[in-house]
Amino acid sequence: MDKQYRLKRTLKQLTGLSALALFTCTAAQAANWRYAHEEYAGDVQDVYAYKFKEYIEEHSDHTLQVYRFGELGESDDIMEQTQAGILNFVNQSPGFTGSLIPEAQIFFIPYLMPTDMKSVVKFFRESKAINEDFPKLYAEKGLELLTMYPEGEMVITLDEKATTPQELDNKKIRVMTNPLLSETYSAFGATPTPLPWGEVYGALQTNMIQGHENPIFWIESGKLYEVSPNLIFTGHGWFTTAMMANQDFYNGLSDDDQQLVHKAADYAFEEILQHIDGLADRSLAKITDSSDKVTVTRLNDEQINAFKERAPQVESKFIEMTGDSGKALLKQFKQDLKDL
Repeated sequence: MDKQYRLKRTLKQLTGLSALALFTCTAAQAANWRYAHEEYAGDVQDVYAYKFKEYIEEHSDHTLQVYRFGELGESDDIMEQTQAGILNFVNQSPGFTGSLIPEAQIFFIPYLMPTDMKSVVKFFRESKAINEDFPKLYAEKGLELLTMYPEGEMVITLDEKATTPQELDNKKIRVMTNPLLSETYSAFGATPTPLPWGEVYGALQTNMIQGHENPIFWIESGKLYEVSPNLIFTGHGWFTTAMMANQDFYNGLSDDDQQLVHKAADYAFEEILQHIDGLADRSLAKITDSSDKVTVTRLNDEQINAFKERAPQVESKFIEMTGDSGKALLKQFKQDLKDL
């Protein structure tokens, strides 16, 4: 079954790539830029993409084609297509980019980031690590980082209530293909289980896994609460994502078009900050209105400390994975957070 799934997905991707390739040679003349992201219609990355598109098309003769999750494959697929120059822009979270840029996994060190909206926004606006250090790391991989932005606080869903690391013992928690995220859930006492996003709902439904993590808007959008109804707010971090361009494409743009792209990215960033303000509360209300089986647990300070005490081993693993580069980035992160 797994082999058939992979074959079907590959054929679908090849069909999509063939269609896109027909336009690649004429992209300069047609000025029809191509942008892919990891989420569904109306989700945060989709809203950002369409705000970016709105600005581009209102301030130039260019057009922008947006591809949502699944239309060109999964997250790894759209990154490969961007690096190959088939796509011009891609929105990919560090959870997946971590295999390409190990330092991007820094966002998965638990309890490193604040969780209150005001502090998170200030950090993304002012952080030297975000705005100066990360663009250099992405450039080394042929990518022009245009913006990083927050999507929402991470929430764990489980098959039963839990408030301690001991209650996560032997629970299989779905994680992205991200070594540091696996380390986090190992530290929390669970069994990290990497799975493609398209298999998560079914895996929860059949008890192949017992939980996963995501921002609450994504749990609502994907109806994950139907099969994993116990929502646990641990305060361990925010889901972060990044929008970037193929660097060869970007470098080939005129100065005016480069400015246009940056202004569009800045415009979409401001719009998305407004969009996510209150989004978690609205999404949680939709969930609780839709199901009487849902439970909501918010850990108190004492309970959070039990998880937080396990974070240093994840931080040590991050430095082990990334060496001096990661160590310097982590130092700058902490300084930026201290300066908030």
